[in-house]
Amino acid sequence: MQAETIAELILAVAFGLAAGISGYTFVYARGASYLTDQPEACANCHVMRDYHDGWIKSSHRAVAACNDCHTHRGLFRKYLTKASNGFWHSWAFTTGRFPEPIQIKTHNREITERQCRGCHQEIIEAIEGPHGEGAKLWCVRCHSAVGHPS
Repeated sequence: MQAETIAELILAVAFGLAAGISGYTFVYARGASYLTDQPEACANCHVMRDYHDGWIKSSHRAVAACNDCHTHRGLFRKYLTKASNGFWHSWAFTTGRFPEPIQIKTHNREITERQCRGCHQEIIEAIEGPHGEGAKLWCVRCHSAVGHPS
């Protein structure tokens, strides 16, 4: 066999393995459910069960689901956030490299903060002033358990 043919064979096997493992993982982890806006998808992972159960008991359940607070508005940015989070969550849960209790990352905290401010703009302006003068307050600093209290 020529070196070129061996390299192509190795590449084909590697691609096939990657596609097979990815496909199996997607099916096993119920990946299609993450393409929806159903909050139950967030509880597919056992570490998220308590957060989902807390959300069910919260006042926000009537007005907001997981994606309303944890992804950007707009279709493209929303699914870009979901894809990024899905990859990194899968990586963390597969490798077991995540803190318990889980901690929100800075980027996702900023998204959540932006969503709080979008829904509660009048309250924010009353607290910070109409021109946003002074230090910017973080809603999630004091209200971290609003969406899913324990």
